[in-house]
Amino acid sequence: MVTSPKPFPDWVFNGATPIQSRLRSIVQPLARRAWKFELDGFDRLPANGAAILCPNHISFLDSALLMVLSPRNISFIGKSEYMDSWKTRWLFPKMGMIPVDRSGGEKSRAALDAAERVLQRGELFGIYPEGTRSRDGMLYKGHTGAARLAIKLGCPIFPVGIVGTREIQPPDTSLPRLGGTVKISIGRPINVVRYTERANDPLALREITDELMFEIRELSGQEYRNTYATKRRSETFVAETAEIPRFATSKTPNPGEMANVE
Repeated sequence: MVTSPKPFPDWVFNGATPIQSRLRSIVQPLARRAWKFELDGFDRLPANGAAILCPNHISFLDSALLMVLSPRNISFIGKSEYMDSWKTRWLFPKMGMIPVDRSGGEKSRAALDAAERVLQRGELFGIYPEGTRSRDGMLYKGHTGAARLAIKLGCPIFPVGIVGTREIQPPDTSLPRLGGTVKISIGRPINVVRYTERANDPLALREITDELMFEIRELSGQEYRNTYATKRRSETFVAETAEIPRFATSKTPNPGEMANVE
């Protein structure tokens, strides 16, 4: 595989290290004092082996709380801008953040290669299918990266619904508020084995992704907007509300929805 030049040292692409599990033992009791948690479906996560977790994204806290509350280490895709600050450029990669250039294309190749290595090692990997935080609290159309990885590596995708973190730390706030309840629900895994022979079919990737977004919506209770999330769209509410095709129960693709594939 030909990879694009990496703007960061190799070590930042290693994924979660023992530092995450050590900090978990310290931070989890503190988090449980600061907030109330309602956790559902964590027993669905495999005790070992590769799996992809796909949460909705409504707050900076989402990744941190999943890492703190998970029974296993999780490596997460995170925006490369965190590498610009001395406060986060060392700690976040050691905690499991894999920096990605969100402009896409070959610039994101190093992060995708790192994600593959994490899964090949039989570890947990997290990625937000919306690609960015929802600034208005709505659920946006998913990108197909998780589906591509799952088919290629033969691992399940777990939809995750997060509720309450936006109220504790809304977008553009630097510190979380104390008090409040966070509910995190892990849904039933999406098995992509039936798509193995269609690994290069964009329609199959879109079908898996729409099924994933439907399951996330069921877990989070969010309103769905049938367009990709951007800062401008989520702030100005220009996206149109639409139903997600129910691929969980119907395997016939919606041609109109399928036409717009990454």
